[in-house]
Amino acid sequence: MSSLSRSSRLLPVAAVAAAAALLFTGCAGEPSPITKAVAGAAPAAQQKNAIVSGIQPASGSVSGGTVTITGANLEKVASIQVGGQAAAITQATPDKAVVTVPAAQNFAAGAVPISVTDAAGKAVPTDGKTYTYQVVTPVDQQLAYAMAHWNNYNTAQYGDLNPVGGDCANFVSQTLIARGWQMNSDWYNHDAAADWSPAWGYVPAMDNYFRENAAKLGLTEYSFDQRDKIKLGDIVMFDWNDNDSLDHVQIVTGVHDVDGKITIQMAGHNEDNDYRDLDHTITVEHPGAIGHFWSLSK
Repeated sequence: MSSLSRSSRLLPVAAVAAAAALLFTGCAGEPSPITKAVAGAAPAAQQKNAIVSGIQPASGSVSGGTVTITGANLEKVASIQVGGQAAAITQATPDKAVVTVPAAQNFAAGAVPISVTDAAGKAVPTDGKTYTYQVVTPVDQQLAYAMAHWNNYNTAQYGDLNPVGGDCANFVSQTLIARGWQMNSDWYNHDAAADWSPAWGYVPAMDNYFRENAAKLGLTEYSFDQRDKIKLGDIVMFDWNDNDSLDHVQIVTGVHDVDGKITIQMAGHNEDNDYRDLDHTITVEHPGAIGHFWSLSK
């Protein structure tokens, strides 16, 4: 074999070795696209992790609200919890996630943790960020009062009407005072129920008072089929026997829409409760019961 043939076959091997040596010594000039891809693979993977940098606003109503969580790669977020409760994600982009904050548990004010999970089930660091629930609206004040007194009667101020037929209307009236309503000559409770009006403490008279003064009081009547109109703090009237005589009244403490089915929860006296289920009430506890809502705008 000639020396020329031998050297021509060795040349490609030498060239590859030289190129490899240049690659690893950094003397090959501008890196190739493949080299760039290999060198940048790890940082690119890291950048895909969701990052939480802020939350605005960081506080809001105990009745719930909307916040925007900012950061990076937030389209990767699968779930968010505020105070241990699921917060619905209504919009997600790489730099922000818009979230519906649920009502505080028992409408209690205070700071609660925020937890974020990505699609792989991995916790996204939040750097200890919290959301602070506050009593800020008239509805907040109404619900905070209801949670404080549904099973702890405020007898020193309003007495107890259970001995004379039931305390449910007395309790609902109290929550409306907490909401900001004012007593008047038709609707009042003086001296811890030493003197009270039928519109304050007697369900049929209360319903009549609402109907006669609906515009002034900011009330709109809805049927039990119109649950999409109902909000926290609204009023629920019941006729247990469908005999055109109302028997009971409570206020709304929960409105939940799951796959288009709306459930209502309520607080009230007599059968003292904080989150009584409307459907269970009218099908199991009082089968055939009817009623209506009064929705409040003031």
